[in-house]
Amino acid sequence: MNTQAFHRFLEERSFSQERIESFIAFAEKFDVFRKTESSVKAFAAFSKMMLAEGVNIYDNYYALALYGRFLKDNAFMLAALELIDGSEALDNLYKKTGEVLGEARRDEIFADAKLVPLGTPNSAKPAAMQAMIERLERAEPHACKQILSSGLRDLPDDYYLGAKEKFEKCANIDEYLLLKKQDLLAELEQIMREGRLYFNQEITEEVIEFVRRDPEIGQGVRVGNIIYETKIPHQAKEYLAETDEDKKRYYYCHCPWVKESLKAGKSNISPTFCNCSAAYHKRPWEVIFGQTLQADVLETVLKGDLRCRFAIHLPI
Repeated sequence: MNTQAFHRFLEERSFSQERIESFIAFAEKFDVFRKTESSVKAFAAFSKMMLAEGVNIYDNYYALALYGRFLKDNAFMLAALELIDGSEALDNLYKKTGEVLGEARRDEIFADAKLVPLGTPNSAKPAAMQAMIERLERAEPHACKQILSSGLRDLPDDYYLGAKEKFEKCANIDEYLLLKKQDLLAELEQIMREGRLYFNQEITEEVIEFVRRDPEIGQGVRVGNIIYETKIPHQAKEYLAETDEDKKRYYYCHCPWVKESLKAGKSNISPTFCNCSAAYHKRPWEVIFGQTLQADVLETVLKGDLRCRFAIHLPI
């Protein structure tokens, strides 16, 4: 391991010295574990060891993801990232149910249900989420939708302050929507030129053209006070090349709590769960306007659609 180079890599990203030292120490532990085996092949076994030793904390997985990026090993980086991306969702479902219904009612609904620890493989997550959603939707259907519509991700306002500042510099909403699209296309083109990933996916000319042609992706179309938004596929390159509709839905889905359930075809997870995804799309608008907004799920791969599409109601 090139400790000095990794140290510089972390310093350039403005991490504190304490976290830098912690990240380096854990990356070194992984290097010792994997010996001569490739990083991505060793990762699954190493993650199991992390669970067994009780060191399956966010920063340790983050350290490995950063180390993968430093090594320019995308497969290793993504293997680590997929275990922490959205990992808070099930815990937040449990927590928010207690806040909305009271802890006694929550404990009654989720009696004997088990929350999955951080580091649980994505292949095991859908069954856990399915069980929790089924119980909550059966017992309290209105509250279930309310809780999911509030979002299960930890996304503080600060994350969207850049969007708010950009919005405030525009003359109106339509100008802001066009600027969003221009910025996204410019970002994708730069990522493609540099050979980097857009979150988890490779960007190609075909992907950029696909995004360019659909005004609802990365932009949104305003009709009155409603913004219609469509997600970019999670694996757009694979989605565009695929002809089998079941596989297209799998490549489209972003959610680590759902995606693997689509691998064999139709998922058994209730489409109600996609209100959480709608909440993710309305979140920047809530920060922009400083209030809670309504968002409707219009299409979702969990209902058999080939895309996920939402309607966000603005206070205008």
